[in-house]
Amino acid sequence: MEEEEAGPPKRELYALLQVSPEATDEEIKKAYRHWAQVYHPDKYQDFHMKQIATVNFQRICEAYEILSDEYKRQIYDIYGMEGITSGLELGPKLNKVEELKEELQRLRKKKEEEKMFAHFRPSGTILAHLSMPQFLDGDGIMRGMAMASEVQSQLSKRTAIAMGGNLEVNGNSGGGAASTVLRHQLSPVSSIEFIASAGLRALIGVQTTRNLSSHSTATIAIAKSLRDGSINLSNTWTRQLSETANGNIQLLLGPESSIAVGWQKKEEKMSASGELKIGTSSFAASAHYTCRFSSKSHGRIAGRFGSTMLEVEVGGGRKLSNFSTVRTLYTIGIQGIFWKFELHRGGQKLIIPMLLSRHLNPVFAIGAFVIPTSLYFLLKKFVVKSYYLRREKQKTSEIKERSSAQVREARIAAEKAQQLLQTVANRKRSRQLETNGLVITKAVYGNSKALKKADKSREVNNESASEVIDVTIPLNFLINDSGQLQLHEGVKKSGIMGFCDPCPGEPKLLHVEYTYGGQIFEVEVDDYAALLIPENPRA
Repeated sequence: MEEEEAGPPKRELYALLQVSPEATDEEIKKAYRHWAQVYHPDKYQDFHMKQIATVNFQRICEAYEILSDEYKRQIYDIYGMEGITSGLELGPKLNKVEELKEELQRLRKKKEEEKMFAHFRPSGTILAHLSMPQFLDGDGIMRGMAMASEVQSQLSKRTAIAMGGNLEVNGNSGGGAASTVLRHQLSPVSSIEFIASAGLRALIGVQTTRNLSSHSTATIAIAKSLRDGSINLSNTWTRQLSETANGNIQLLLGPESSIAVGWQKKEEKMSASGELKIGTSSFAASAHYTCRFSSKSHGRIAGRFGSTMLEVEVGGGRKLSNFSTVRTLYTIGIQGIFWKFELHRGGQKLIIPMLLSRHLNPVFAIGAFVIPTSLYFLLKKFVVKSYYLRREKQKTSEIKERSSAQVREARIAAEKAQQLLQTVANRKRSRQLETNGLVITKAVYGNSKALKKADKSREVNNESASEVIDVTIPLNFLINDSGQLQLHEGVKKSGIMGFCDPCPGEPKLLHVEYTYGGQIFEVEVDDYAALLIPENPRA
């Protein structure tokens, strides 16, 4: 499995030097000197051992270089190695945590923008209206069709241009339009847009937006129609009501003046919105609610009513991949009964509404809802679910296979590091045996499920063995002159010399069996938990 993004920072450099994240500069320097003596290449005559020592000595030097530098250590504590390798400018300019966060966020945003432009694709929508009554009358199933597409390009850091067009065919009539929008960022809080459109809705206009405060935005636009010469003036105010909700008011003055009030709320598990629009000759209101059942599926219910419409819409959707989502909806209203199919792929949309009946027959309406819904749940349970389970299993297997090479390399590196620790570890073990002190008889680190299963069966099977590593030698080496073993809290244990991560992405435990004072003990701690044994050593 892939390593988790969330959770505590790994802080493996602290584990490498065996110091606490709160260690002073003097403690870090002392730890570096200790480990440098152990791994200095000049201590070893054998060529093979010298190579092993050189690799680990470089790791120790790199850890010391970062943790002994005030600014690098501060960045590492906040963002780990990502912060060190992201290109943050170290020095007096970034001497506060807030400044470090802002700078790294800027670099992250820059990388995301570069990635987005490197994989840029235009956005577009295809809308195909189908009609079953029309098909049964022998006039063909296609009732109408519309297409819209837009391409955006960043001319400079502050200027962007968007060019688009749309075509629409309905029965024996049709039309189209082409538009261009030039957007320029005047300042961090304001922007201006120049709009031009030719075709069915030929117009020219200008729009400016300004952030009035950190929670309020105002937009003013003026547009002139090139067909009849009419002028439309609009003013929109948007206000953030809470961390997850915002509201807006729009005033439109022109041949069809209106006022609209809207509200939107978006949280991790749900989103909702509503709008009320009152015009000179009509009014309309709409609301929708979307609930996320899981990271891949959601349900939706919406309603619209006004002087020319009255309908209710229910349905749901499922995420097929990181870029694709499919949605099916059922709509009933004064215009008839509809099924709607939507496919979203990146910036592209395919929407197919199908008119089933123009008449609101109760039996037909219930059947049009119940039959496809039942088919959906049957297919989901017996076909789709089993397919996704197979695909997830295959995906997990592929990820493990890809990471197995890295795990093998890490195991080899850990075993090599243990070779350099073994002589001193054996010496400390013998000394502790003579004084009846602390002796680590067995220590394993790895997958928590595998270790718990092995604890019940009193042995590690072949399958579990691939997800754990024996760390008896490193722990015996880490016993200090007072006869204690101390591992610091908040430090991922896979960074300790002689350790490695045998199962990336999985929760891990450290299981230790030891003797002290002639008695046998066992202890088990989580990956980031502190360990101190024995707590009260003999004087």
